[in-house]
Amino acid sequence: MSSVAYKDYPNATYSGFLKRLRPKETNNKLSYYKYMAFYLRSSLFRKTIDNNTVMTLRASFNEDIFSYLKIHLPNFDVQKKIGDFLFNLNKKIIMNNKSNHITEKLINEIYKYWFIQFDFPNDKKKPYKTYNGKMIYNNIVKREIPINWKVETLKNNSLTSLIKPGIKDFSGDKIYLATADVNQTIMNFYAQKIKLNKKPSRANMQPIKDSIWFAKMKNSKKNMYIGEYANFLINNIIFSTGFIGLECKNNSSEYIWSFILDEDFETIKDMLAASTTQKAINNDALEYINLVVPDDETLKKYNLLTKNLFKKIYLNKIENYKLENLRDWILPAFINGRAEVS
Repeated sequence: MSSVAYKDYPNATYSGFLKRLRPKETNNKLSYYKYMAFYLRSSLFRKTIDNNTVMTLRASFNEDIFSYLKIHLPNFDVQKKIGDFLFNLNKKIIMNNKSNHITEKLINEIYKYWFIQFDFPNDKKKPYKTYNGKMIYNNIVKREIPINWKVETLKNNSLTSLIKPGIKDFSGDKIYLATADVNQTIMNFYAQKIKLNKKPSRANMQPIKDSIWFAKMKNSKKNMYIGEYANFLINNIIFSTGFIGLECKNNSSEYIWSFILDEDFETIKDMLAASTTQKAINNDALEYINLVVPDDETLKKYNLLTKNLFKKIYLNKIENYKLENLRDWILPAFINGRAEVS
């Protein structure tokens, strides 16, 4: 049982592997659909499901088992308070995700406007290229760029330096993020916990402030940004050596992050990935990725414009992690008597 939905779609066609339940009154007890949805999602009920699956070609749940499964069903008012509270938590998580999606699209549009079209604001706050800003042809990138900009490589440039493998000593647990634990820019904070003296050999990359990370593997868009405000990540995460890390300087982290997020970077990275077994890029291949380096003033302006936007994205992700923990804790805690509904 991988998911639970609390809405009914009358025109939908349902798979035979799904079970559809309709809340109703039983023995003078009403069931509240939001409470039931989160109850059926809870770890307690999932454990019951797992313990009662029948092995055929695959583990399956026989609907006859419903006849003797017990469901914790408090009075309707309590169900409604719990259900509405959990629903609102979930709604906030969804809103944060939507907000992040919109903000990421906005930042990408700004990046393209500034650094692909070269219409960043000039001294008079007008679009630079459109208002006849001075341009010069560059033989490396085969196009005109602003006259005081440079072209360097992602391996050797004035804005970043490669982060070497190696982690600091730590006590307690850390969250180990393998490449499989990252999906585009989403990190799985519920990934494997590790200790210093008992960790995978690949758990050997240290997150630091103002660093950018991307997966080496071909056709694998997995990118992470550790801003100077990302204390949770700095203090609690260890990365796999399947990632390449870049330490940023000179107000460049927002620009470099936007550069890495751009689809053109993924295309070039995949073209350079090489191996006989698993195709992946290496540090030396970064010498063949061109990086247009803006002037310091433009970098500073982009930093000021986008830093708080990126920070908001990060804070939304951390808030979602905390809300998910609260959502997943509160119903089992209530059932086990560790929490009360007031």
